[in-house]
Amino acid sequence: MTHDSRSARAQPDRRRPDSRTPGDEGAAVAALVPRLVQFVAVAKAEHVTRAAEALGIPQPTLSRSLARLEAELGAPLLVRTGRGVRLTPQGHTLLSAVAPMLDRLDRACGEIRGDVSATRGKVAFGFVHTMGAEAVPGLLRDFRADHPGIRFSLVQDAGSAMLTRVRTGELDMCLISPLPDDPVLEVRALDEQRLYLVVPADHRLASRSRVRLAEASGERFVCMEPGYGLRRITDALCAEAGFAPRVAFEGEEAETLRGLVAAGLGVALLPAPEVPRPGTVQLAVSAPRAFRTIGLAWLRGHTETEPVRLFREFVLGRKGRLLSQP
Repeated sequence: MTHDSRSARAQPDRRRPDSRTPGDEGAAVAALVPRLVQFVAVAKAEHVTRAAEALGIPQPTLSRSLARLEAELGAPLLVRTGRGVRLTPQGHTLLSAVAPMLDRLDRACGEIRGDVSATRGKVAFGFVHTMGAEAVPGLLRDFRADHPGIRFSLVQDAGSAMLTRVRTGELDMCLISPLPDDPVLEVRALDEQRLYLVVPADHRLASRSRVRLAEASGERFVCMEPGYGLRRITDALCAEAGFAPRVAFEGEEAETLRGLVAAGLGVALLPAPEVPRPGTVQLAVSAPRAFRTIGLAWLRGHTETEPVRLFREFVLGRKGRLLSQP
């Protein structure tokens, strides 16, 4: 035998294709899953006939399925004991791995069915911070009077963050301001909310009932952080009045900003509070028109559950009555 021939025989055959293709693996898994479900049913019942009745299949069909499972794994899983069966060591190993997985799957399916149920489903709903004290709780109270079983996952966040969650499906819908111009979203205007210039009680403008926003051009402003709708509206209104606000503090909560104003740290453009804040005075803005539009946004063309549809129609039906204007 020559050196070349020995080398040729020593090399593995790299041209031989893999005997199992991705399609074969998918078919094997598809066949294995129902057999695992059947195996767990027999293991728990310790009886093939009773398990077949619970599964709604003929006993011979179940027995053949179990035999195929044992053949595929190359190990016995069950041993007959009179009229029943018991697990082999290999059967115990398989049961300890498969039973928890099937239990988790069953719970997940139950949660999904519950989430889409018209009577006990779930709605993921977002809204701007300044609507969280009274407007949204009142809205939910009125809706649940007719749909007491429907549950809510509530999110308060910056407008840009909420819209991202709507686009990705994390939120079913959100109350938003200003209204976005996005082709992937459906948006409906619902109401308008007046904005006021909020000043400290000892401020030079505090004795006034109304003011032109340009009169505050030299003031320090406390504002929501960038990304919040109220910040974009504040910047736009100040620009319309002919100036850029000098921002001294930024925050995430309107009531925090109101507290900063009360401490004399600046002025702010905010909606009226549900409860007046001591140490502050709110002035109507005569120019420019200081309002913000509140609307509802949801993903265009998205398949929705019955609870989501019911709540969306309820909210849209509150158009013009969503907010109470002082």
